[in-house]
Amino acid sequence: MVTTGETAPSISATVANGEVEGFELDDHLGDGTVVLAFFPGAFTPPCSNEMVALSERAEEFGESDATLLGISADSAFSLNAFREEHEIGFDLVSDTSREAIEAYDLSIDIEGLGLFGVANRAVYVLDAGGEIVYVWEADSPENEPAYDELLEAVRSA
Repeated sequence: MVTTGETAPSISATVANGEVEGFELDDHLGDGTVVLAFFPGAFTPPCSNEMVALSERAEEFGESDATLLGISADSAFSLNAFREEHEIGFDLVSDTSREAIEAYDLSIDIEGLGLFGVANRAVYVLDAGGEIVYVWEADSPENEPAYDELLEAVRSA
């Protein structure tokens, strides 16, 4: 697992932001804090709850000049439909290659749902230089982060 004090691994993927575009994590560093919220799969109840909860707090993240990004192994097209259905107000990164999931050592299997090699639910807060300053990883993929604690980590970054 990647931990606090380390430099965040780079991510190259596709972003779902209403369109489908290339994504490079490095393009988001230097301007403020970056929050990476890994989740197992769109349209599952815990993932929907988490992404909606984060979206409802988007203004608070923005007050700290934080960029919020959700990351899963779902396709960008699926993530765009997910964003639209749940009115998620931030970009979702499609890691279909699972390179980011592997780089952050978050790969799990949820056999009961037929999901293999998906991201465990985890949140990383990166400072403007790309150093990891906060990590939360779920003990079980149904668990959600403590949102107030996450916001405090962003404010302190």
